[in-house]
Amino acid sequence: MPEPLQKSEVDSKTDPTVAKQYDHDTPKSEQIEDFYKTVDKLGVGLLTTMRQGLGPVSRSMAIAKRNGPDFIFIANKHSKKFSDLEHDKTVQITFQNSSTQDWVSISGTATTVSNEDPRIKEIYNPALSAWFGDLGDGVHTGKPEDPRMTLIEVQPKYISYWKSTVTTLGFVKEVGLGALTGQVANTGVQRELTEEDIKQMRHTQG
Repeated sequence: MPEPLQKSEVDSKTDPTVAKQYDHDTPKSEQIEDFYKTVDKLGVGLLTTMRQGLGPVSRSMAIAKRNGPDFIFIANKHSKKFSDLEHDKTVQITFQNSSTQDWVSISGTATTVSNEDPRIKEIYNPALSAWFGDLGDGVHTGKPEDPRMTLIEVQPKYISYWKSTVTTLGFVKEVGLGALTGQVANTGVQRELTEEDIKQMRHTQG
């Protein structure tokens, strides 16, 4: 149910939506498991890099593999995101479920590897060749040995996400009631995983 806005929240310059939905109660292990379930289900997100003289640039990318909290993408080394990463390793990955409104924001750093990395063959999917094309020269084949094919590995430093706790109809009712009564809608839980949490996640590799 919507909750009243408190004067103390205004005086302290607190965002009431975040404050009222921030999850103080769910065990961290469950929060981590929910994070994994959300990103694994969605599979495709926006990978944002920083471009010199311009700022953040995003593009849709499918997760090739997830190792605990770390993400691996297969990409064409001729794309501009690689020149972005040469100058600034800072990246962000975002996901959103348009049905539930669940979202995930991941801030971290990226490393790139050469085509000689054996993980390319391990996680290669034949459908990937559609994004590379086959030049017919026996080299640029769109297959794992193609020198253009390489990996981007993202290691998060901070993760925040929001999980809906109501149905679609419940969401509409909650927002409508909040707007009518002047109260703050409460439709889900806001969670964050700190750098210390993420280090622990790498040790458990969920």
